[in-house]
Amino acid sequence: QVQLVESGGGLVQPGGSLRLSCAASGNIMSITAMYWYRQPPGKQRELVAVITSSGYTNYAESVKGRFTISRDNAKSTVYLQMNSLKPEDTAVYYCNLRGRLRIGQVFDTWGQGTQVTVSS
Repeated sequence: QVQLVESGGGLVQPGGSLRLSCAASGNIMSITAMYWYRQPPGKQRELVAVITSSGYTNYAESVKGRFTISRDNAKSTVYLQMNSLKPEDTAVYYCNLRGRLRIGQVFDTWGQGTQVTVSS
């Protein structure tokens, strides 16, 4: 079993910054990729950013140049640094980790979500 704990959401003014964290625990052997998704009010969940075990990163066009995804392998933690936030970034943000357990089984686990609200 893998558990994810997200933190770092909150209320911020336009132009401000927030850093989200997602810490994994459990019987993890390896993490293949770490993702951040978001679900704006009344809309579908969308991919925000991804970072793979090799360090490859990719971002949604809407956040390129403003958001940065990073990972701390020793802590099994993924971060999302969000700068120059806009009201349209308001959403519930979810982390998603995929990898393999020590017993060999693959896992695909979601965090509980953290609310980010950008408003003056």
